[in-house]
Amino acid sequence: MAARKNRRFVTMQDFEDAKDKVMMGAERRSMVMTEDEKKLTAYHEAGHAVVGLHVPQHDPIHKATIIPRGRALGLVLSLPERDQLSVTYTKYKSKIAMAMGGKVAEELIFGKENVTSGAASDIQQVTRIARAMVTQFGFSDELGHIDYANEQQSYLGNYSGGSNASQETQKKIDEEVRKIVDEGYRTAKQLLTEHADELENLAQGLLEYETLTGPEITRVMRGEGPGRDEDDTPSTGTPSVLSIPRTKPRRDSGDGGMEPTPSA
Repeated sequence: MAARKNRRFVTMQDFEDAKDKVMMGAERRSMVMTEDEKKLTAYHEAGHAVVGLHVPQHDPIHKATIIPRGRALGLVLSLPERDQLSVTYTKYKSKIAMAMGGKVAEELIFGKENVTSGAASDIQQVTRIARAMVTQFGFSDELGHIDYANEQQSYLGNYSGGSNASQETQKKIDEEVRKIVDEGYRTAKQLLTEHADELENLAQGLLEYETLTGPEITRVMRGEGPGRDEDDTPSTGTPSVLSIPRTKPRRDSGDGGMEPTPSA
């Protein structure tokens, strides 16, 4: 990252950019987006972030962007504060509600008839989580503490055909999955309705700054500025490497030592 920008030092911003590229995909600034598409993406990502900040349990939001990365037009990235070996029922429900926040935001702002297919990956995610909750984690009172999944049905892998359940039980599984997803949708809608001003503030902030870090998101939602200088990028505040003086050539001081040559 530093070499591509002809820098002589590696800064924390280079590490931040590299991490974002690995976790979120490479930026596609050359991708042409209309103003309507940018606006829709801003509200979609703002919906994710606002819900994520108000659900009972969720990993802290690290960054939100409406710059296309990888195959996505925008992203909200959450990072855990520590290694997590198990996940609670409440946290799974919070994840589902946050994932539904983008689609709900589109509906509330643009109307149900103008909702896009941008929530397809979110729907896939919540379906996988809800199905795992029902068939693997024993989170359904209706189906009890029984594993209905096989090795091909895993939250970490792809769900592809086959089931250990009868047709009647499979119908109950589908009903329970639908119930969990619908509850997440209702939670997202309630939160975005209650915090409509925060949704609006954050969407406008994303349209203006394109990328916001976690602390900046919190400030923008309150109606404040992101708290950065105009020349700053959404980073850790590391000074530009261009401000670091070059090492000056050294000359003999006459006593066997060396001293820096005075600059012009």
